[in-house]
Amino acid sequence: MNPNKALWEKGDFTAIAALMRESGEGLVRSLGIAPPLRVLDLGCGDGTTAVPLARVGADVTGIDIARNLVAAGNKRAAEAGLRNLNFQEGDACDLQGVADDSFDMTLSVFGAMFAPKPFDVAKEMVRVTKPGGRIVMGNWIPNDPTFVSQVLRISSAFTPPPPEGFISPMTWGVDAHIIERFGQAGVPTEKISMVRDTFRFISPSKSPAEVIGLFRTFYGPTMNAFEAAQKSGKEDELHSQLVELATAQNQNSDGGTSIPATFLRITVQR
Repeated sequence: MNPNKALWEKGDFTAIAALMRESGEGLVRSLGIAPPLRVLDLGCGDGTTAVPLARVGADVTGIDIARNLVAAGNKRAAEAGLRNLNFQEGDACDLQGVADDSFDMTLSVFGAMFAPKPFDVAKEMVRVTKPGGRIVMGNWIPNDPTFVSQVLRISSAFTPPPPEGFISPMTWGVDAHIIERFGQAGVPTEKISMVRDTFRFISPSKSPAEVIGLFRTFYGPTMNAFEAAQKSGKEDELHSQLVELATAQNQNSDGGTSIPATFLRITVQR
């Protein structure tokens, strides 16, 4: 199986996505969607941004590599009565069956950044976006001190070295790499803008330790880290570091969780 597909089908990201709904809705509001608009949500999960996009009237196609998340997204769309939203399985590196210039906007929030061939991802996003349209990405930033970047950093310290040729998804949070990748896809530097933004992981009822429990049980990269740590006898050490991180960064003082995570928001004018 494709290793990236295996990673995201391993757990159940819907449990993590449930913590991200409010921020997903806020991000969609900030996009200034004005229907009619055809939008591709790439690496969409179960619809954290796809569902609110459809609710404001966009015609949305969500593509994800994980079959379980595609099924969960279609279930959410059906339950919400959103006939303008469809989820399908696909690979961000090779969008088979998607015609050139199909979408007014291509959006990928913490999705396409995890695909293994970043230059192919940039090329495909540019290819399927209409001239005059825009591409928007939200990507985690390497070495950023906030929550998700630190979860991934800590987790990687407990996992075996990646295979030769592996390109870290965190490179999508580096300006020079972004400019190079979209540049090779034919986008001039002046059409690329970047700004730091914030997502929040919110649960009114779950403590930071319980949120880490969700990451341990359902989030592929953290699941892999715990499996490796268990084999090396460092499981308690990994758990302690992650709980300490979540507790320190939690901004909810009422027993729940509200943890901010900084990301790089990229806009490419097609």
